[in-house]
Amino acid sequence: MNIDLTGRTALVTGSTAGIGLAVAVGLAGAGATVLVNGRTQQRVDDALAAVRDQVPGADVRGAVADIGTADGVATLVAAEPDVDVLVANAGVFEPTPFAEIGDDAWQQVWDVNVMSGVRLARHHVPRMVDRGWGRVVFISSESALHIPAEMVHYGVSKTAMLAVARGIAESYPASGVTANSVLPGPTRTEGVEAMLAGRDGSFEDKQARFFAEDRPSSLIQRFAEPSEVAAMVTYVCSPQASATTGAALRVDGGVVRAIG
Repeated sequence: MNIDLTGRTALVTGSTAGIGLAVAVGLAGAGATVLVNGRTQQRVDDALAAVRDQVPGADVRGAVADIGTADGVATLVAAEPDVDVLVANAGVFEPTPFAEIGDDAWQQVWDVNVMSGVRLARHHVPRMVDRGWGRVVFISSESALHIPAEMVHYGVSKTAMLAVARGIAESYPASGVTANSVLPGPTRTEGVEAMLAGRDGSFEDKQARFFAEDRPSSLIQRFAEPSEVAAMVTYVCSPQASATTGAALRVDGGVVRAIG
């Protein structure tokens, strides 16, 4: 399948590392102009260099903005007021027992994981509809379906993303604009490696214990690579995915024990 996004502009939030960076690479490789977003100039510059290294000649530029705030979203919108593809990937998580999750932690997770995408979609989707074409993808998680006891607030935010994506799809039928969510399973990102840092043994040992103890239903029994998730996202953003909308698409390694 030849995915061609030449002439399209894509914004990927939280794209300086992990899944977001892999998605930026995938979309750039498909010919899109890609806007990389992060909270610091250094991380954005490093990400731009990484995309250009993997996709020589990529049309990619950066925008520094903390989109966990309304002001940060406004900064990002001002930098790029019109995009054809919006990938709402920015997210935060921190394993914390439920009774110890304070209001501030709940609010931060909600603002970054949910409201950043809501605010950006609220601006961009009507403009996509006016142009007759657009793709919106929320990067959710299998934690949206299997709420993790070690970080309930994160799971709740990811469930909300499914509802937002479906709601956008329902709001703009027959518009040429699709809205979907992608649900990665445990993925080998900087955040996951930091989460495992306190455990003993090699990465392979830590991975084996994690899946045995925390995600025994995984069918692949390993962390997915960010590029594996990005492959699904790139397809969902493609012209070929025009009949896929309002969907929750899993790249979870079979963690979710369901066939629907």
